[in-house]
Amino acid sequence: MLSALDRSRSVAPPGFSRWLIPPAALSVHLCIGQVYATSVYKNSFIAHFDSSATAVGIIFSIAIVMLGLSAAVGGTWVERNGPRKAMFVSACFWAAGFLVGALGIATEQLWLVYLGYGVIGGIGLGIGYISPVSTLIKWFPDRPGLATGLAIMGFGGGALIASPLSRQLLSAYDPGYDPDVATSTANGGALVALFLTLGLGYFVVMMFGVVTMRVPADGWRPEGFDPATVTAKPLVTTASVSAANAIKTRTFWLLWIVLFCNVTAGIGILEQASPMIQDFFRGGDGRSEVAVATAAGFVGVLSLFNMAGRFLWSTTSDLIGRKRIYLVYLGVGMILYALLASIGDSVVAVFVLLAGVILSFYGGGFATIPAYLRDMFGTFQVGAIHGRLLTAWSAAGVAGPLIVNGFLDAQGKPGTLTASAYQPALYTMVGVLAVGFIANLLVQAVPERYHEPAPAPEKETVA
Repeated sequence: MLSALDRSRSVAPPGFSRWLIPPAALSVHLCIGQVYATSVYKNSFIAHFDSSATAVGIIFSIAIVMLGLSAAVGGTWVERNGPRKAMFVSACFWAAGFLVGALGIATEQLWLVYLGYGVIGGIGLGIGYISPVSTLIKWFPDRPGLATGLAIMGFGGGALIASPLSRQLLSAYDPGYDPDVATSTANGGALVALFLTLGLGYFVVMMFGVVTMRVPADGWRPEGFDPATVTAKPLVTTASVSAANAIKTRTFWLLWIVLFCNVTAGIGILEQASPMIQDFFRGGDGRSEVAVATAAGFVGVLSLFNMAGRFLWSTTSDLIGRKRIYLVYLGVGMILYALLASIGDSVVAVFVLLAGVILSFYGGGFATIPAYLRDMFGTFQVGAIHGRLLTAWSAAGVAGPLIVNGFLDAQGKPGTLTASAYQPALYTMVGVLAVGFIANLLVQAVPERYHEPAPAPEKETVA
């Protein structure tokens, strides 16, 4: 059955519209983007397992670590077998992760949730995340930033769908759960039902992407596209670099640092978004001026920034170049973090605006990095190279929450914190972004000794 999903059987027929590819990729990324909605049931998990916030937060960190590791290890396999088989395998692992996680909830064994959602689901995350990237770049050689932005914005938007959906499902499965009350927690039966529903539902949606995805025929190019218009831009190569050679270059490791710093800074806010906005506007009486429902609404707005940034900034990078757009992400990001720490608690709108732009840079960094890799290393094994680079995401998935939660744990108990408790963490993120800014300045073209031998000219076919 899996042979029907091979790359050789996935070649698009003549006349196939390349604009069907982004929706196929989007269907996968919208599903796996649910990982950003884990905070919705975090308090319910703490109550159900009678555990600490740190122990439950590890579920998210394990998933992100496995995302990077599976993308790194499986990147070459994805390139060899094609996007359809990779997307199918991703759907199986992602759905299985929810099912095993549901078993862990039912038996009150937190380690099974670590294994299921964290490890198994994390493998599905990594394979699913990289599966369409190389294919998108090949379908859109004229606008790689736009193409990857269209798909990867789904990962940022996944939480926008999953957060309210999860709340409604929990309230349906547990009548005693009130999604508008901070202290309300869902019972174990509702959590089991939620995981079963999400696992099966996401599997069905991801199958749409599997059925729709196609790869371009050898030598295909868009009508009217002149490759010289792209390769004439600064820091855009016409050569090819293998994944094995890419990791030997200084350019790869500089980009690894750039992505690590950008993600570490953004994920700290993203993981704490809902309690953070309530803590920033907590009064002297210990009560927050922002209700739980209102905070959830603001988190939805921040998710919109995250999602929109993936498309807007990556598309902008097609015009101004990848290196310059990362200077914006990191340089302007430092200023915004400093402002968030100093005046973010003045007005709710100021907090949302500052945090929103920061998260748009965070999302934009993810969407732009595949095109940056294509510029530096060519299209030969860009998917595999992208997979290896995502180990930076794994490291950041641990570092970001640890930095923020470490500072917060030292400041007091959840529900009693104020804006000042976040200042040490936010100023630390300014320093993290400064390191990434310097690394990006040092990025240069890959030396010729790492290039693959030039292939024989192929016969071109025009769309």
